[in-house]
Amino acid sequence: MIHLVLGGARSGKSRYGEALVRQYTALGFDACYLATAQALDAEMSSRIRLHQDGRAKDDIDWQLVEEPLALTAKLKHLAKSGRVILVDCLTLWLTNQLLAQSPDAEPASTESDFALDFASSRHEPLEHWRQQRADFIQTLNTLEGVVILISNEVGSGIVPLGELSRQFVDEAGWLNQAVAEVADHVTLVVAGLPLVLKSS
Repeated sequence: MIHLVLGGARSGKSRYGEALVRQYTALGFDACYLATAQALDAEMSSRIRLHQDGRAKDDIDWQLVEEPLALTAKLKHLAKSGRVILVDCLTLWLTNQLLAQSPDAEPASTESDFALDFASSRHEPLEHWRQQRADFIQTLNTLEGVVILISNEVGSGIVPLGELSRQFVDEAGWLNQAVAEVADHVTLVVAGLPLVLKSS
């Protein structure tokens, strides 16, 4: 079962996703938190700590897994019946993918096969990302258990000035649309309030 949770910055989407996880752990599911963030600067480190502090105070026995790039492979490895996985978040995964295409970047993945594939694909960065997205969408249909995907809704603001920023907004929108199409449930969180967009 796939549940996509969308929302803007500080909309409450992660908190809502964690509340969904709590419903499944009450039924005996084990819980896995799959984090895509990388603490590359002080501001992001602070954001990560905020999420960590929140999880430390809840009653969920989380298994924490960090994977900034090879999200598809990690989900294949982790997903199973009786487990709920919270992926936070898809837009950071996209950011990591786009930034990793820099000639100076080194793949930070924990999956060795992904790192090898990545190293051989530098000549076509967007083509590489779009293949990653296609593989991800195809994999979602095959996963056992419950997967809750957190993603930012970034298309409601002004059009960014920079090329990479515009590329990010475009790719985030297309990623969200593709995931929403195959998801069983889609929820938009605004001001902490969940709005059901799709329910199977």
